[in-house]
Parts: sequence; C-alpha cells; structure tokens
Amino acid sequence: MRLLLDLMCGGLRAYLRMCDHDTAYAGDRGLEADDDLIAVASDEDRTVVTRGVALAARADESILLESRDVEAQLAELDAAGVDLMLADEPAFCGRCNGPLESVDPSASTPEYAPDPTAVEIWVCRDCGQHFWRGSHWDRVAETLSGVRDADEAE
Repeated sequence: MRLLLDLMCGGLRAYLRMCDHDTAYAGDRGLEADDDLIAVASDEDRTVVTRGVALAARADESILLESRDVEAQLAELDAAGVDLMLADEPAFCGRCNGPLESVDPSASTPEYAPDPTAVEIWVCRDCGQHFWRGSHWDRVAETLSGVRDADEAE
C-alpha cells in the first residue's frame, strides 16, 4: 500500500515500512495543514492514515484510527485489511522511506552494522542507513505477531 501518515500516527512508520508499505510521514515532509496532506495524498495516490475525523472524511482514501497507542493502532490497521507481515526482502528504509538495496557480502559496512558475510544487509539509497534482521527486527516481528494473534482470537 501507499500510505501517508499524519502527525498523530508517526509511531507506525517503521512498522509499515518493514511490512513493505510505501509509507510517507507528514512530519518528514513538513506537512501540517489538512489541505496539504490531502493534496499530497491525491498527487501521490496515497491512503491517509489519521486520527483526525475531519481529515479522514475529506481524503479520497483514508483509514481513521481511534487509539493513541501504537500497538492498538496496528490492530486497527490489521482490522482495516492492511497486511502486517514483515517483508522477506524489505524495500523501504525504516528511517526515510527511501529504496533499499542488498549489500554485497564483500562490501565494507559501517561499524554499527554486522559482518555482511554473516548476515544479509540492506542499505538505503537515499540516506545511507544500513538494515539487517537483528534484535529490532525480532521485536517488531513479535509485536506484529501479537497484533495478528489477538485479531484471530476475536
């Protein structure tokens, strides 16, 4: 999905990007006014994700969230039909939403990244951030699994 998160939903961006949703965030783009969000969503064919009733009503495509809690918001997105499975091959940077590409095992990586011969690593073509399936990935997987399990139990 191509999503645009308003300022009240920024905690969702990394989760959604890790699930391969092209997720723009209003805060990253300096978008504050509803009219600006609606224009960007329309121009870029994005679904607005918001807690604002008026904004949701005005947007061509929107998902209205009620909760302030990120896990509860994820559950609401799941109930709305948004796929919350982690990507096998992530495509979007969790930091900036830029495109990711695989790092060659022979390439040099920053000190914070693990050895690319031992772990698959991706780098963002826009901001240069490196990503791999580490403890953060595991925590996100656990959170998403809990959201899906709770939905299935209902």
